[in-house]
Amino acid sequence: MTTAQFPDEQGTGGEFVRQGDAFRAWVSNDGATEFPAVAGRYHLYVSLACPWAHRTLIVRKILGLAEAVSVGVVDPVRDERGWAFREGPGHGADAVNGFKFLSEAYFASEPDYRGRYTVPVLWDKETRRIVNNSEDDICRMFNDAFRGLARTPGELFPAKLEAEHGELAKFIYENVNNGVYRAGFATTQGAYEKAARDVFAALDKLETRLATRRYLLGRRIVEADWRLFCTLVRFDAVYHGHFKCNVRRIVDYPNLYGYLRDLYQQSGVRETVNFDHIKRHYYMTHEEINPTRIVPIGPELDLDSAHGRELVANVA
Repeated sequence: MTTAQFPDEQGTGGEFVRQGDAFRAWVSNDGATEFPAVAGRYHLYVSLACPWAHRTLIVRKILGLAEAVSVGVVDPVRDERGWAFREGPGHGADAVNGFKFLSEAYFASEPDYRGRYTVPVLWDKETRRIVNNSEDDICRMFNDAFRGLARTPGELFPAKLEAEHGELAKFIYENVNNGVYRAGFATTQGAYEKAARDVFAALDKLETRLATRRYLLGRRIVEADWRLFCTLVRFDAVYHGHFKCNVRRIVDYPNLYGYLRDLYQQSGVRETVNFDHIKRHYYMTHEEINPTRIVPIGPELDLDSAHGRELVANVA
Protein backbone atom coordinates (compact mmCIF):
# COMPACT_ATOMS: atom_id res chain seq x y z
CA MET A 1 0.00 0.00 0.00
CA THR A 2 1.22 3.51 -0.77
CA THR A 3 2.67 5.41 2.19
CA ALA A 4 0.18 7.86 3.66
CA GLN A 5 0.83 11.54 4.39
CA PHE A 6 0.23 10.65 8.05
CA PRO A 7 0.87 6.87 8.44
CA ASP A 8 -0.69 6.71 11.91
CA GLU A 9 -3.94 8.02 10.39
CA GLN A 10 -4.24 5.48 7.58
CA GLY A 11 -7.02 2.90 7.58
CA THR A 12 -6.67 -0.67 6.36
CA GLY A 13 -8.35 0.19 3.04
CA GLY A 14 -6.23 3.24 2.31
CA GLU A 15 -8.64 5.66 3.99
CA PHE A 16 -7.49 8.76 5.86
CA VAL A 17 -8.69 8.53 9.49
CA ARG A 18 -8.12 11.83 11.27
CA GLN A 19 -6.75 11.74 14.81
CA GLY A 20 -8.89 13.09 17.63
CA ASP A 21 -8.20 16.31 19.53
CA ALA A 22 -6.11 15.64 22.65
CA PHE A 23 -6.81 18.75 24.74
CA ARG A 24 -10.43 19.50 25.58
CA ALA A 25 -10.39 21.67 28.73
CA TRP A 26 -12.91 24.49 28.83
CA VAL A 27 -12.83 28.23 29.45
CA SER A 28 -16.00 29.27 31.24
CA ASN A 29 -17.56 31.78 33.60
CA ASP A 30 -19.00 29.36 36.14
CA GLY A 31 -16.81 30.64 38.98
CA ALA A 32 -15.21 27.28 39.63
CA THR A 33 -13.24 26.67 36.45
CA GLU A 34 -9.47 26.49 36.26
CA PHE A 35 -9.73 28.56 33.11
CA PRO A 36 -11.86 31.70 33.58
CA ALA A 37 -12.49 34.05 30.66
CA VAL A 38 -10.04 36.86 31.40
CA ALA A 39 -8.81 39.40 28.86
CA GLY A 40 -5.17 38.94 27.96
CA ARG A 41 -4.79 35.52 29.55
CA TYR A 42 -5.13 33.35 26.42
CA HIS A 43 -3.16 33.13 23.21
CA LEU A 44 -4.35 31.52 19.98
CA TYR A 45 -1.78 29.74 17.82
CA VAL A 46 -2.93 29.40 14.21
CA SER A 47 -1.84 28.73 10.66
CA LEU A 48 -3.43 30.96 8.03
CA ALA A 49 -3.28 27.95 5.70
CA CYS A 50 -5.27 25.58 7.92
CA PRO A 51 -9.08 25.61 7.50
CA TRP A 52 -9.62 24.42 11.08
CA ALA A 53 -7.51 27.22 12.54
CA HIS A 54 -8.98 29.71 10.07
CA ARG A 55 -12.45 29.24 11.51
CA THR A 56 -11.28 30.21 15.00
CA LEU A 57 -9.52 33.26 13.56
CA ILE A 58 -12.70 34.37 11.78
CA VAL A 59 -14.82 33.94 14.92
CA ARG A 60 -12.24 35.88 16.97
CA LYS A 61 -12.34 38.63 14.35
CA ILE A 62 -16.08 39.01 13.86
CA LEU A 63 -16.83 38.88 17.60
CA GLY A 64 -14.24 41.57 18.29
CA LEU A 65 -11.96 39.51 20.52
CA ALA A 66 -8.65 40.74 19.11
CA GLU A 67 -7.86 42.74 22.24
CA ALA A 68 -8.91 39.94 24.59
CA VAL A 69 -7.14 37.00 22.92
CA SER A 70 -3.72 37.47 21.29
CA VAL A 71 -2.73 35.45 18.23
CA GLY A 72 0.44 33.95 16.81
CA VAL A 73 0.87 32.69 13.23
CA VAL A 74 3.14 29.81 12.24
CA ASP A 75 5.11 29.39 9.02
CA PRO A 76 2.76 27.84 6.43
CA VAL A 77 5.49 25.45 5.21
CA ARG A 78 5.61 22.53 7.62
CA ASP A 79 8.20 19.74 7.74
CA GLU A 80 8.68 16.53 9.76
CA ARG A 81 9.18 18.65 12.89
CA GLY A 82 5.72 20.15 12.57
CA TRP A 83 4.58 23.77 12.52
CA ALA A 84 7.43 26.25 13.10
CA PHE A 85 7.71 29.85 14.19
CA ARG A 86 9.86 31.69 11.65
CA GLU A 87 10.02 35.25 10.37
CA GLY A 88 8.35 35.68 7.01
CA PRO A 89 5.47 37.37 5.19
CA GLY A 90 2.42 37.08 7.42
CA HIS A 91 4.10 34.99 10.12
CA GLY A 92 6.82 35.40 12.70
CA ALA A 93 8.54 34.39 15.92
CA ASP A 94 6.54 33.26 18.94
CA ALA A 95 6.17 36.41 21.03
CA VAL A 96 4.56 34.68 24.01
CA ASN A 97 6.79 31.70 24.81
CA GLY A 98 9.69 31.96 22.43
CA PHE A 99 8.90 28.51 21.05
CA LYS A 100 10.66 27.55 17.82
CA PHE A 101 8.11 24.83 17.04
CA LEU A 102 4.47 24.33 18.03
CA SER A 103 5.43 20.87 19.29
CA GLU A 104 7.04 22.61 22.28
CA ALA A 105 3.58 23.76 23.40
CA TYR A 106 2.35 20.16 23.22
CA PHE A 107 5.25 18.74 25.22
CA ALA A 108 5.02 21.55 27.78
CA SER A 109 1.40 20.52 28.31
CA GLU A 110 1.86 16.74 28.11
CA PRO A 111 5.48 15.48 28.15
CA ASP A 112 4.47 12.06 26.81
CA TYR A 113 2.36 13.41 23.94
CA ARG A 114 2.60 11.16 20.87
CA GLY A 115 0.11 12.58 18.38
CA ARG A 116 0.43 15.06 15.54
CA TYR A 117 0.94 18.73 16.47
CA THR A 118 -2.12 20.49 15.10
CA VAL A 119 -3.51 24.00 14.94
CA PRO A 120 -5.43 25.77 16.33
CA VAL A 121 -4.13 25.79 19.89
CA LEU A 122 -5.64 27.88 22.68
CA TRP A 123 -2.79 28.48 25.13
CA ASP A 124 -3.13 29.66 28.74
CA LYS A 125 -0.36 32.13 29.59
CA GLU A 126 -0.95 31.72 33.33
CA THR A 127 -0.65 27.93 33.69
CA ARG A 128 1.61 27.77 30.62
CA ARG A 129 -0.17 24.92 28.90
CA ILE A 130 -2.66 24.12 26.19
CA VAL A 131 -6.28 24.53 27.19
CA ASN A 132 -7.82 23.21 24.00
CA ASN A 133 -6.85 22.23 20.44
CA SER A 134 -10.35 21.61 19.07
CA GLU A 135 -11.55 24.28 16.66
CA ASP A 136 -15.16 23.36 17.47
CA ASP A 137 -14.62 23.94 21.20
CA ILE A 138 -12.64 27.14 20.69
CA CYS A 139 -15.33 28.69 18.50
CA ARG A 140 -17.99 27.78 21.04
CA MET A 141 -15.95 29.25 23.91
CA PHE A 142 -15.34 32.47 21.98
CA ASN A 143 -19.08 32.75 21.38
CA ASP A 144 -20.16 31.87 24.92
CA ALA A 145 -17.51 32.25 27.64
CA PHE A 146 -15.79 35.25 26.06
CA ARG A 147 -19.04 37.11 25.35
CA GLY A 148 -18.37 39.67 28.07
CA LEU A 149 -15.01 40.51 26.51
CA ALA A 150 -16.26 40.75 22.93
CA ARG A 151 -16.47 44.18 21.30
CA THR A 152 -19.12 42.93 18.85
CA PRO A 153 -20.80 39.98 20.61
CA GLY A 154 -23.00 37.85 18.41
CA GLU A 155 -24.82 34.54 18.53
CA LEU A 156 -23.27 31.99 16.21
CA PHE A 157 -25.06 29.09 17.91
CA PRO A 158 -28.73 30.19 18.16
CA ALA A 159 -30.55 28.11 20.73
CA LYS A 160 -33.79 27.81 18.74
CA LEU A 161 -31.85 26.33 15.82
CA GLU A 162 -29.53 24.13 17.88
CA ALA A 163 -30.72 20.74 16.62
CA GLU A 164 -30.78 21.70 12.93
CA HIS A 165 -27.50 23.58 13.26
CA GLY A 166 -25.75 20.64 14.92
CA GLU A 167 -26.96 18.16 12.32
CA LEU A 168 -25.90 20.45 9.46
CA ALA A 169 -22.48 21.11 11.01
CA LYS A 170 -21.89 17.37 11.33
CA PHE A 171 -22.89 16.81 7.70
CA ILE A 172 -20.51 19.55 6.52
CA TYR A 173 -17.65 18.26 8.64
CA GLU A 174 -17.95 14.65 7.52
CA ASN A 175 -18.58 15.25 3.83
CA VAL A 176 -16.94 18.57 3.01
CA ASN A 177 -14.43 19.77 5.63
CA ASN A 178 -12.90 16.37 6.27
CA GLY A 179 -14.19 14.96 2.99
CA VAL A 180 -11.62 16.79 0.88
CA TYR A 181 -8.86 15.42 3.14
CA ARG A 182 -10.25 11.91 2.87
CA ALA A 183 -9.98 12.27 -0.90
CA GLY A 184 -6.59 13.98 -0.90
CA PHE A 185 -4.90 11.67 1.60
CA ALA A 186 -6.42 8.41 0.33
CA THR A 187 -3.82 5.85 -0.76
CA THR A 188 -6.06 3.53 -2.81
CA GLN A 189 -8.25 4.24 -5.82
CA GLY A 190 -11.35 2.94 -4.10
CA ALA A 191 -10.89 5.05 -0.97
CA TYR A 192 -10.23 8.14 -3.09
CA GLU A 193 -13.23 7.67 -5.36
CA LYS A 194 -15.65 7.12 -2.51
CA ALA A 195 -14.42 10.17 -0.65
CA ALA A 196 -14.42 12.41 -3.72
CA ARG A 197 -17.93 11.34 -4.73
CA ASP A 198 -19.14 12.03 -1.18
CA VAL A 199 -17.69 15.56 -1.40
CA PHE A 200 -19.57 16.39 -4.59
CA ALA A 201 -22.80 14.77 -3.46
CA ALA A 202 -22.65 17.04 -0.40
CA LEU A 203 -21.82 20.14 -2.45
CA ASP A 204 -24.76 19.37 -4.74
CA LYS A 205 -27.09 19.23 -1.73
CA LEU A 206 -25.72 22.48 -0.34
CA GLU A 207 -26.09 24.16 -3.73
CA THR A 208 -29.78 23.23 -3.73
CA ARG A 209 -30.21 24.38 -0.13
CA LEU A 210 -28.71 27.79 -0.89
CA ALA A 211 -31.11 28.35 -3.78
CA THR A 212 -33.77 29.48 -1.28
CA ARG A 213 -31.65 30.66 1.65
CA ARG A 214 -29.07 33.44 1.72
CA TYR A 215 -27.18 31.53 4.41
CA LEU A 216 -27.38 27.93 5.54
CA LEU A 217 -30.10 28.52 8.13
CA GLY A 218 -31.81 31.51 6.57
CA ARG A 219 -31.29 35.20 7.20
CA ARG A 220 -28.50 35.04 9.76
CA ILE A 221 -24.93 33.80 9.61
CA VAL A 222 -24.22 30.98 12.06
CA GLU A 223 -21.10 29.03 12.92
CA ALA A 224 -21.84 26.37 10.31
CA ASP A 225 -21.56 29.04 7.61
CA TRP A 226 -17.98 29.78 8.64
CA ARG A 227 -17.31 26.04 8.86
CA LEU A 228 -18.33 25.66 5.22
CA PHE A 229 -16.63 28.90 4.12
CA CYS A 230 -13.19 27.74 5.25
CA THR A 231 -13.33 24.78 2.87
CA LEU A 232 -15.02 26.63 0.00
CA VAL A 233 -12.45 29.43 -0.03
CA ARG A 234 -9.64 26.85 -0.43
CA PHE A 235 -11.45 24.58 -2.84
CA ASP A 236 -10.58 25.93 -6.28
CA ALA A 237 -7.08 27.00 -5.21
CA VAL A 238 -5.96 23.70 -3.67
CA TYR A 239 -8.56 20.97 -3.19
CA HIS A 240 -9.68 20.86 -6.83
CA GLY A 241 -6.19 20.07 -8.14
CA HIS A 242 -3.98 19.06 -5.24
CA PHE A 243 -6.57 16.80 -3.56
CA LYS A 244 -8.05 15.63 -6.89
CA CYS A 245 -11.54 16.91 -6.03
CA ASN A 246 -11.92 17.89 -9.66
CA VAL A 247 -15.43 16.92 -10.73
CA ARG A 248 -16.47 20.56 -10.46
CA ARG A 249 -15.09 23.84 -9.09
CA ILE A 250 -16.92 26.11 -6.68
CA VAL A 251 -17.16 28.72 -9.46
CA ASP A 252 -19.27 26.14 -11.34
CA TYR A 253 -21.93 26.27 -8.60
CA PRO A 254 -23.90 29.55 -8.93
CA ASN A 255 -25.31 29.51 -5.40
CA LEU A 256 -22.21 28.26 -3.60
CA TYR A 257 -19.97 30.70 -5.47
CA GLY A 258 -22.24 33.65 -4.68
CA TYR A 259 -22.46 32.49 -1.06
CA LEU A 260 -18.65 32.22 -0.85
CA ARG A 261 -18.28 35.80 -2.10
CA ASP A 262 -20.99 37.02 0.27
CA LEU A 263 -19.18 35.60 3.29
CA TYR A 264 -15.75 36.73 2.06
CA GLN A 265 -17.08 40.29 1.83
CA GLN A 266 -18.37 40.34 5.41
CA SER A 267 -16.54 42.91 7.54
CA GLY A 268 -13.05 41.79 8.51
CA VAL A 269 -13.20 38.36 6.86
CA ARG A 270 -11.03 38.99 3.80
CA GLU A 271 -8.26 40.03 6.22
CA THR A 272 -8.16 36.46 7.53
CA VAL A 273 -7.72 34.89 4.07
CA ASN A 274 -4.14 34.49 2.85
CA PHE A 275 -3.86 32.60 -0.44
CA ASP A 276 -0.08 32.74 -0.39
CA HIS A 277 -0.02 30.80 2.90
CA ILE A 278 -2.77 28.46 1.72
CA LYS A 279 -1.10 27.50 -1.54
CA ARG A 280 2.45 27.30 -0.23
CA HIS A 281 1.36 25.10 2.66
CA TYR A 282 -0.50 22.50 0.65
CA TYR A 283 1.75 22.34 -2.40
CA MET A 284 5.07 22.53 -0.51
CA THR A 285 4.24 20.52 2.61
CA HIS A 286 2.50 17.48 1.09
CA GLU A 287 5.50 16.08 -0.79
CA GLU A 288 3.92 12.63 -1.08
CA ILE A 289 1.21 14.26 -3.20
CA ASN A 290 3.29 16.98 -4.89
CA PRO A 291 6.94 15.82 -4.89
CA THR A 292 8.16 18.74 -7.03
CA ARG A 293 6.81 21.25 -4.48
CA ILE A 294 5.89 23.54 -7.38
CA VAL A 295 3.19 26.02 -6.34
CA PRO A 296 0.73 26.82 -9.17
CA ILE A 297 0.24 30.47 -10.09
CA GLY A 298 -3.54 30.14 -10.48
CA PRO A 299 -6.40 30.12 -10.34
CA GLU A 300 -7.52 33.74 -10.52
CA LEU A 301 -10.36 34.20 -8.04
CA ASP A 302 -12.56 37.30 -7.99
CA LEU A 303 -14.11 37.14 -4.54
CA ASP A 304 -14.85 40.87 -4.41
CA SER A 305 -17.33 40.88 -7.29
CA ALA A 306 -21.05 41.41 -6.74
CA HIS A 307 -22.74 38.27 -5.42
CA GLY A 308 -26.45 39.11 -5.46
CA ARG A 309 -27.16 36.95 -2.43
CA GLU A 310 -29.24 39.69 -0.82
CA LEU A 311 -31.89 38.92 -3.45
CA VAL A 312 -32.27 35.27 -2.42
CA ALA A 313 -35.51 34.43 -0.64
CA ASN A 314 -34.90 33.66 3.01
CA VAL A 315 -36.71 31.29 5.31
CA ALA A 316 -37.15 32.32 8.94
